Formats: sequence, structure tokens, C-alpha cells
Amino acid sequence: MTYHNAFATSHPISDDTVAEIVRAGRARWKVENENNNTLKTKGYNLEHNFGHGQQHVASVLATLNILSLLFHAALERLDQKYAVLRAHLPTRKTCFDDLRALTRYLYFDSWNHLLTFMLEGLELEIPPNRS
Repeated sequence: MTYHNAFATSHPISDDTVAEIVRAGRARWKVENENNNTLKTKGYNLEHNFGHGQQHVASVLATLNILSLLFHAALERLDQKYAVLRAHLPTRKTCFDDLRALTRYLYFDSWNHLLTFMLEGLELEIPPNRS
């Protein structure tokens, strides 16, 4: 069976360059699909059709979702308490649901206080503050 596909590119395609261009295209699609899969299935609730609102509302909502993914990735690398919590909880959705439930009914003086409360409740070791 022969694989057929079409590419839109400004790169010159020849017998010498075709394999490299195909690898680059597949790598790009792999990154996009993994990113979209995370945003769709890991608690961010992003769908391909995010809605058809007035003006640019769909773009704004999609941008906020992507920014939240970036923010959570930074938290996992920079906040030890958050990293321990995320490593313990099975999914982002579980983590987000727990955060939502706790902040709906309880008041916390700070993000640090909230994370410490959760870690104590789960009987996990609490890393020291680095700030």
C-alpha cells in the first residue's frame, strides 16, 4: 500500500529533501495533537469547537485555557508543594475538582495555606518553603 499526502510548503521538495520535510511535518502534528489532547481530556475542557460567541469570545476562552495550561506547568516546576500534590493525585481533573471544592466552602489566607491544608489532609510530607 502506498501512502499519499499533500503538503503546503515553501521549501523546495526533491528526492534529497522529502524525507526530512515529512519527518518535520509529522513531528509538528505530533506536538499539536499531544497539546490538544491535554487541553481536551486533562481537565481543561477545551473542544475543537469552543463555541461561536460574539466577536472574539471563543478565541479569548481558548487563549485563557492555553494560559492556564502554561501556568500549571510552571507551578509543577517551581512550587514544591504543588508538585508533590500533583504527583500524588491521579489526574489534573481530580486536583482541580479538589481545589474547587475546598475553595467553595473554606477560606484560605494564601495559596501556600491551601496547599499545606491539602498535603496535611492527604498525609503527605510537606516540603519546606523556598521563598
